Amino acid sequence: MAQMYVTYEVPDELRDKALESLELARDTGKIKKGTNEATKAIERGMAQLVLISEDVNPPEIVAHLPMLCEEKNIPYIYIKKQDELGAACGFGIGCAAAAIINAGKGKGMIEELTGKIASLR
Repeated sequence: MAQMYVTYEVPDELRDKALESLELARDTGKIKKGTNEATKAIERGMAQLVLISEDVNPPEIVAHLPMLCEEKNIPYIYIKKQDELGAACGFGIGCAAAAIINAGKGKGMIEELTGKIASLR
């Protein structure tokens, strides 16, 4: 089921790279997990990349994130399932959103990703 707030289609390879960069950042940099933490990171201009789950129910939980990212000029990408995002965050459960604050060893990967994301929108 497509969510009403999805603004662009994300190729699987980009999605996988985003999850991989989140895992790298989790291990070698810094990430914020969950909608509230991601929102704060975006508002403070600290987020380098925001990952948003498409299967969040109700969608209103994460509906504000794309607009906030646009406002702050922060790249964001959609992940199909909360479980995938949760696993990349190191959770055993799903996660609605996550923000990469410090890419750590994933810096080059994130720079490449943000360029590709910009061309999708």
